[in-house]
Parts: sequence; C-alpha cells; structure tokens
Amino acid sequence: MTVRTRRPITRAGALKVQLAVLLAVIVTAVSAGCANLPDASQPQALGTIDQEPTAEGPLPPSPGRDPDLLLRDFLQATADPADGHLAARQYMTPAASTQWNDEDEHIIVERADTLRESRTENEATYVLRARKVGELAEDGSYHVADGIIEHKIEMTRVDGEWRIDELPDGVVMEYSAFTQSYRRQALYFVTADGRHVAPDLRWISVRPDDLARRLIDMLIAGPQPYIAPAVRNYLSPPVAVRGTLTKANGDPVGVGVGLGGVRIDFSGIDQLSPRDRELFAAQVVLTLSAAEVLGPYILLSDGRPLDERFADGGWSVTDLGPIAESVQPEAQTGLHALRDGTLVEVDANGGPKPAAGYFGTVQNLQSVGLSLDGKRVAAVADAGREPPQPQRTLMMGSYGGDAFPVEEGGTITRPSWTADGSAAWAVVDGTRVIRAVTNGETGTVLPQGVETTQLFSGDSALPFDGSITELRISRNGVTAALIADGKVYISMVLVRPDGSYALTAPQQIAIELSTPATSLDWYTDDTIILAGSGTVDPVRTVKIDGSGMSSLGGRNLTPPVRQVTASIEHQYVADSRAVLELTRTPEGGDPYWREVPGLGADAVPILPG
Repeated sequence: MTVRTRRPITRAGALKVQLAVLLAVIVTAVSAGCANLPDASQPQALGTIDQEPTAEGPLPPSPGRDPDLLLRDFLQATADPADGHLAARQYMTPAASTQWNDEDEHIIVERADTLRESRTENEATYVLRARKVGELAEDGSYHVADGIIEHKIEMTRVDGEWRIDELPDGVVMEYSAFTQSYRRQALYFVTADGRHVAPDLRWISVRPDDLARRLIDMLIAGPQPYIAPAVRNYLSPPVAVRGTLTKANGDPVGVGVGLGGVRIDFSGIDQLSPRDRELFAAQVVLTLSAAEVLGPYILLSDGRPLDERFADGGWSVTDLGPIAESVQPEAQTGLHALRDGTLVEVDANGGPKPAAGYFGTVQNLQSVGLSLDGKRVAAVADAGREPPQPQRTLMMGSYGGDAFPVEEGGTITRPSWTADGSAAWAVVDGTRVIRAVTNGETGTVLPQGVETTQLFSGDSALPFDGSITELRISRNGVTAALIADGKVYISMVLVRPDGSYALTAPQQIAIELSTPATSLDWYTDDTIILAGSGTVDPVRTVKIDGSGMSSLGGRNLTPPVRQVTASIEHQYVADSRAVLELTRTPEGGDPYWREVPGLGADAVPILPG
C-alpha cells in the first residue's frame, strides 16, 4: 500500500481542479448520447483492461477436433500439472479421467509421433511413440533417460466430440512443452567444509507468488540422495516455517513477485551458532535470489531477527561475504596457453610470452593446470621413455619457481585444481584417480589415491566403459565431470570421516551427443561446456542434471575441437587451426568464435581451475 501525503492546494492547483471538473462535465454530456455504457466501473491501470472475459481454469478442447489433432493437443496439456493435471483430464472421458493415475512416472520425450492403428466412425486407436530423454521425479529432480516408449491410446466419441477413453498411467511430456510449463531452479546447500555452496537443480511449475514458499519447502525437505552425503542442510528438520510468507512490509499478497522483498519466520533454529545462522541465511538468500525472488530478505527466528545486524534492512546477497562469492569465483590470473611444450602467458597487448620459472623454460609439457590464484602449477610432461616404461610424469611446482615429479604413468589426464589450490586431481592410466595434495606448511606434495569403486563396479547403475580421458573438479569441490569412452558423466566428490576421498554416484549426462566427447570444463557451478568430435555443433553446454543441452555456435570454428577451457567470464577452445574465444557483440547478435592471435595451430588454451 502506498501512503500519500495530502498537500495544500495552491491557487494554480485550484485552477487545474476547476478545469478537470469542467472537462468531466463535458465528457459526461457527450457520453449521455451513447448506448450501453455502464453507470459505474472500477478503475483499472492502463494495459490491464480485459477485452474479453477471462476463462476460469485451463481452456477446454477445441470443438470438432479430429482424433489425431486432439491427441496432439492433449500432449501439450499434460505439461500443466495444476489441479491434478486438470488441463489434460478435459481431453478424457469421465471414466478415463477417474482411472488415470497422474502420480505415476513422468516421462519427458524429445518429440512424440501419434500413429493411427485403427479408426471407425466412433472408435479410434493410436500408438504414441517417442524417444525418451528424461524423467521427472516427485521431488522435481530431472534424470536423463534413453529408450523408446510406445503407449496405446484408445479414443471414442462423446456427444460428437473425440475423447481419450483408455491410456496408460503416468504423464508423457514433450520437452518443448515441459520447458514452457516448468522452470529449472537451483536449491543451494552448504559444502562439507562450510566454505562454498553447491546447487541442487529442481524443476518447478507453480504460480509466481507461490514460488518462494515452494523453494523454502524444498530446502527443508533436503537435497537429492546422490548429493546429500557431500553437503550440509541447515534447514533440515526441526526447522519449519511459522505462518505464511509475506512481503517485507507484512503484505501477504504477491509475495516474491516484483519488488517488495520477502519476510519468513522460522522455528527450530534457536540452537544454531552465529556462524551456522550465516550459513542458514546463505542457503535461503542464494536460493531465492537465483530464482529471481527479489530481496530484501527479512529472516526471523520465532518472531525475532535471525541476526540483529540485519533486523531493519534485511539480508542481501552482498551480506553473505565469501560464501556468496564462491558461486561465481573470480580467477586471479588471466589466459595462458600451452605452445610447443611450453607454458606461455597470453598478453592482449604484447602477445604470448614464456611464463616465468620452470614451466616456461621446458619444452616437453603435454597439458597444464593452474590453481585459481595462479600461484601453483600442475603439468603432465613427456618423460622421454619408451614403453613399457612410464611415458608421462606429473610435475608440480609454483608459478615462477621450480617443479618436481609427483607421479608417473602411461597416460595422465589434464590436471584440475580445487578452488583453494590445495590439491590437483588427475587420472593415471585411465582408471587410477589421484589427488596431488600440497602441504601448506612444508610445501611438499603427496599423491593420494581416490576410491573409484562406484565408477567401475558392475553394481553401479551407470558403470563406466573404457578409461577416463578427462576429469575436471567443480569450483565448489563437490562434483567431478568426466569423459569415459567418449561419454560424459558427473560424479560426487565425497570426503570420508578419515579424510580420504571417493567418487560416488556416477550419472551419465549429455546423452544426446551423436559423436564422442573429446574435452570438457566447468562453465558455471551448474553448467558444463564440452566439445564433441563431430562437425555439427562441436561446442555445447549442458546442465549437471543432464537437461538443457544447447549449442554455443560454430561460426569460425574448424573442427575437430581439441580442447575447451572456461570461466564464467571467458570461454576458449582449440580447434584444428587456432585458439579461439567465444565473443558476444554489444548489439546482441549471435556469438562467434574469434581467434586469439599469435598462438598458432598446435596451442591449447589454459584458464585457472
């Protein structure tokens, strides 16, 4: 509600009022000669006047629709889950609507074909055939899937209109309709070390003013089982919401829509320490802000401020400090490249020059990883030995300083650093995953084995085939992205009570790739950038839940793309002729790949991570 202060009417103001009254009299006199005008009406803001009455609930089926077209309309309607899929039930006979169980599996398909099997004057049978791409779980999580589904659907005429009379339980949605009705949201949970947050993606279909409450309820319900061992949830029971969510000023209408902020009163958090309250607030604020539910965020504990520092103005993302910055960490060093076996620094003004220290003087490097702060380097070097002797050596050292060997093997993948620069990950001989851990006090490096039983065991739901050719650790340290036998996987990074590490819960993503994946990297905390060996759409992005694969375009690329490296601000690839950066024009046109000059055809780009 806007409170307006009454001001005294000046002489000029009085004249304006008199003119307005006179104009109103003239308009009334003219209107008297018009027919069917209402005697009174409620004021409406410009742009909100309805030209026609608004229908209550979903639109009914179009009359006179042929059965095949009605079936297509039904498939669009199934993506609307409101009121027990009322929109879809309107396409059924009363008996079919009563018997249909919409709480069974929810299948997302690429595009459904409706094939007529038989048809008479009043009866018809169709087969719905489609390639399955995903499944939507009850908790809103998306899971990639593959295979062909075939559903038989019986139709009949009711009062001259075709209706579905028999169909399998469950919901089938085309991906295009699914993404129109549902929106992907990120729930944020705190990593085990309390220094970062990790996203847990969910798909939600609710009214905008119900979104904030749904997100909070989902946070309280907790993370998905596969990520739960790697994170903490400060909103877990006995935490609960007291009463209803309101805007910051207490207004219960339109919460989370536009400006106005959100006020939430929680119970069950009185025992949390001051630091735990900050992490609690981080989960709430980052989850709501990522969903574009605008602040300020007034967070209460049993009616009292969660933190007295924010009692008046509420919380904002900037109040969260380093843990908010961990969502989009900034690298402290710029683009480097590996050229002719040497690490070079790419200067936009002066061109590439050898990096300082050991790594800028040798000429036998095969791949290089830089820590986020640019102070540590891990590189795979050619050992110069013939098989069966180990042909690769993992070298570790400081940027600008010396290096020493840490591990040997026939093959070693491109090293990947954790966000704090304490360890570099790599895969030796395709199956042995190691962490090269730096002792902060002595500077010594010790390789530690990582348990991979769930990756290669037949007991895994998605056992790996072949060897791992790429491994990249997420910036929050919770997830690993891998390529094995040309397929793309994600796996959780689990820290066991004894301090050892394990890769668990492997899940295949990017199943739509028609050619093997050759390289990948982390784009954002929930998105992977990858390169394929094909010539069509050679560089793509995909979400960590396997949804939303999209092309980054191929303008100026000459496949094959050999390597990708990315940060939130910059994305680079090495194709068959050069190193290129993804460039977006200020005018907002299609992005294109622009060559980084001076590096040559054999160079590969390197960003921290």
